[in-house]
This record gives sequence, structure tokens and C-alpha cells, in this order.
Amino acid sequence: MKLNSIPKSFALLLALGAITLWAQSNEPKPKADNSRVNQRDQKQGEATAGQQKRNAGDRDLTAKIRRSLMADKSLSLYAHNVKIISQNGIVTLKGPVRTDLELQTVLAKTVEITGNLNKIVNEMAVAPTTSK
Repeated sequence: MKLNSIPKSFALLLALGAITLWAQSNEPKPKADNSRVNQRDQKQGEATAGQQKRNAGDRDLTAKIRRSLMADKSLSLYAHNVKIISQNGIVTLKGPVRTDLELQTVLAKTVEITGNLNKIVNEMAVAPTTSK
């Protein structure tokens, strides 16, 4: 291997990297598929993560549900990221999931932890993947 070839190949890699970064920064950003939901959540009276109670019981409840969802590797990233808002023992679940089965799984795991379906407000929606 020649010593002269190392700087040329390194310079080529740097140039390719710079071009790639420039091209990526000029591409339009895709819209999040839950922007309408986020607008809904800004309405007065909607439960939001900012309204999560800080008492130990509600914090623990939210943490247990989140751990249960994260432990289930069959769930999509969407289901893992469902918003969980606990207020005085009542749990609100919000956000998209990929399938009806995921929605039912998230509800079932939440019922296991809360002990009662009546303590759950389901505001999840099924948002299946779109094929390109």
C-alpha cells in the first residue's frame, strides 16, 4: 500500500460524507402522522402528559404500565410509545398503534396493572403502516 494513496482516499471519503450531509439537510422533512392528534391534545380539557400527577401512586402506576409495554417485544414502536397519563388512579392511553391486536394488548396489559377496565380511558387509534 502506498502512503500517497491514504490521503487521497481519506479526502474522497470526507467529500462523499459532506455531500451526503448536504443532500440530507435539503430534503423535505416528512410530516409526523399524528400531527392532528397533537393539535387535538392542545384543546382545553384534553389529558396530556403535562397533567400526569406527581404523587407516588400515579407515578408508579404509569411506570408499571410503561415497563409492561416495553417488555413486550411483539409490540411496534408506536405501541411502545403510547402516551400514558395517570390522574388519581385513572389511566388515559393516547396515541397510534399499528393494529387492533396491539390496541387490545395495550389495554389488557393496562387492565392487569390497574385491576379494572373502568379505570382506563382509551384514546388510542389504529394507524396501520402505509405501503410505498
